[in-house]
Amino acid sequence: MLVQGKKALIFGVANDKSIAYAIAKELKDNGASIALSYAGEALKKRVEPIAEELGSDFLFQCDVSSDEAIAESADMVKQKWGNFDILVHSVAFANRDDLKGRYVDTSRDGFHLALDISAYSLVALCKAFDPLLNDNGSVMAMTYYGAEKVITNYNVMGVAKAALECSVRYLAMDLGERGIRVNAISAGPLKTLASSGISGFKTILATIEERAPLRRNIIQEDVGKTGLFLASDLSRAITGEVIYVDSGYNIMGI
Repeated sequence: MLVQGKKALIFGVANDKSIAYAIAKELKDNGASIALSYAGEALKKRVEPIAEELGSDFLFQCDVSSDEAIAESADMVKQKWGNFDILVHSVAFANRDDLKGRYVDTSRDGFHLALDISAYSLVALCKAFDPLLNDNGSVMAMTYYGAEKVITNYNVMGVAKAALECSVRYLAMDLGERGIRVNAISAGPLKTLASSGISGFKTILATIEERAPLRRNIIQEDVGKTGLFLASDLSRAITGEVIYVDSGYNIMGI
């Protein structure tokens, strides 16, 4: 029971195939209390059965593009729990039109949207929940290799993930005084709701199987267990890092 007695807020559970679900399950199975967020009423219908399955203490609505909504979420968490130990950020969004074709054709509004939802939201959540986050806690965010290398059709999301990874480092410095660790997991491609919007995704999966040292694509459980590690005291001296869970694909050159 690596996180026995700890409390974890999970942002970004969309269905039982999502990375956030895999992490939430591992945390719950290892003794943590969990609470799940949902972005709107449409997603609430998807998250409610997952919350029941996992034994979530409570559900709460949070639009991460709104400071007011985030503040309301923090007030609810304070009322329900008082404080907590783990924050999981698994939130990203870009317009579907910006995930195909040329990056240079990204609109100003599309760029703003992707950066706001996918990167700034981590900063906003850390700011709002900082007073409730216990000393020696853990914050983790989900990123992808497209933050540092060009991945066909990842486009503006790659730029957003680069901003997210940089934010992880600065947040690690800001929160480190209290022993709070901030890290990112760079997961290999997975068949999730988010990845379904990326053109040519099947080709990416085939390339990983062919070229990665482990010759396989990852599964949700691989990321879930890494999230458990980062949430636990086993990672107490690790912060500001990007942890790759991609069968080793990121080490390969030509």
